[in-house]
Amino acid sequence: MSAPAHVLAIDLGTSAAKVALVATDGRVVAGASKETELHLSPGGGAEQDPAQWWAGIVEAATRVLDARHVTIDSIAAVACTAQWSGTVAVDASGEPLRPAIIWMDARGAPHVQRLTAGWPSVAGYGAAKLARWVRRTGGAPGHTGKDPIAHILYLKHEEPEVYRAAGLFLEPKDYLNLRLTGQAAATFDSIALHWVTDNRRPGEVRYDPGLLAMSGIDPGKLPPLRRAIDVLGPLRPEAAADLGLPPGIPVVAGTPDVHSAAIGSGATRDLQAHLYVGTSSWLTCHVPFKKTDLRHNMASLPSAIPGRYLVANEQETAGACLTFLRDRVLYEDGPAFAEARAGAYAEFDRLARAAAPGARGLIFTPWLYGERTPVEDPYVRGGFHNLSLDATRADLVRAVFEGVAFNARWLLGAVERFVGRRLDPIRFIGGGARSEVWAGIFADVLDRTIERVADPVDANARGAGILGAVALGRMAFEDAADAVTLAAVHRPEPANRATYDELFAEFRGYYRRNRKAHARLNGRTAG
Repeated sequence: MSAPAHVLAIDLGTSAAKVALVATDGRVVAGASKETELHLSPGGGAEQDPAQWWAGIVEAATRVLDARHVTIDSIAAVACTAQWSGTVAVDASGEPLRPAIIWMDARGAPHVQRLTAGWPSVAGYGAAKLARWVRRTGGAPGHTGKDPIAHILYLKHEEPEVYRAAGLFLEPKDYLNLRLTGQAAATFDSIALHWVTDNRRPGEVRYDPGLLAMSGIDPGKLPPLRRAIDVLGPLRPEAAADLGLPPGIPVVAGTPDVHSAAIGSGATRDLQAHLYVGTSSWLTCHVPFKKTDLRHNMASLPSAIPGRYLVANEQETAGACLTFLRDRVLYEDGPAFAEARAGAYAEFDRLARAAAPGARGLIFTPWLYGERTPVEDPYVRGGFHNLSLDATRADLVRAVFEGVAFNARWLLGAVERFVGRRLDPIRFIGGGARSEVWAGIFADVLDRTIERVADPVDANARGAGILGAVALGRMAFEDAADAVTLAAVHRPEPANRATYDELFAEFRGYYRRNRKAHARLNGRTAG
């Protein structure tokens, strides 16, 4: 029997940097995290500091390794996962030229809209351009400006000195790998939202010369491509010293968070669905086909699993709605509210459980930062609807839980039409899956069996660890489902079906009836 081996998994989210030790059988042995700051600015800016990312990773790694859960010599690889759809501009020596532009940043919207325009027009896209993008990539640049292609165009036109000085534009995960190994590369999955690759063979993704020319981006500023399971290189001495590891350990190319979550949920087989609820949310599965749904802003894009596709979608604010409720509505920052803030999420669970299903007709729409799927609309905004003096605090909290679930139901309908079948059961992961009451609400609202994964916040790190284990030849992706245990199974309560069907119809109606008003208030006149 071979000696136990472990992967040091780095998981860079929007709210925190996490480091975990993952055994090569998929077990998460230990982990630690360090919060990171998000900087929002007028006009749709959303940035983070790559130096703070690295400092958080180093602090978390130090805490994990100092606890001596495993011996250092049992760590056989390092693997990264990170927030997707971000851009780090680095100079020729690999140093960031400015803060990282992350997935929430919409400042590139005008530039990407000009890029995609043309006549005859189809949904705001030039028909010939759209046909080329869809045929080669499976999708097309979103008009909200939140894809890396829009970030880079923003820098080209608004910060030309940064664009000229940039040696490379890297996704967050790929920037971390450069820091770890000194080697620059993107993976077949991480590069997809640049919309410049030929994805028709998901195991052999290549840059497409025609798409590169159409993008207006200097191809020399984009990294070479590798598979997610490739060993990118050895851990360089400087990074090893920071992390407390010996140099030379293999660093696996890794994958973005959407892809690692799918693996870490155990849903590695085709049409096995999982729901992730963290700051944002998504509901997706692997599929064996390339397909595009422009109307609902979805496409099947290359997966971390070689030769496979993953349905790409994302909803902007999910768990962020509870954070907003805690920080902006109920509890101020400061010593007077420190204890209440620390226990806020447990209190939210208690209040949501105390309120009746349907929150007495109170509806919350969770579009606090626009939306991507199943509608691409940067101007829509959220709120409480049907609010009355009779509403209790418990009703308000329950309505937030239910509003995020209604949004997921809206997405589920689009995903099931995309894949051509009912998705049931659905694995549940992310910070939201720590809530038993929320899992029950999702089961009722979606009318699906919800399989709540044990240690749900470890799903991304677990996925990176499994990816590392596969790269080392110690595990197969098919084993992931058996390596992931469930905390509980939540089945829909038939008695709540009529209530949630009625409220969901009204939820969708609020978007349809108010979208033009939101557009007028937040930036343009809707057509």
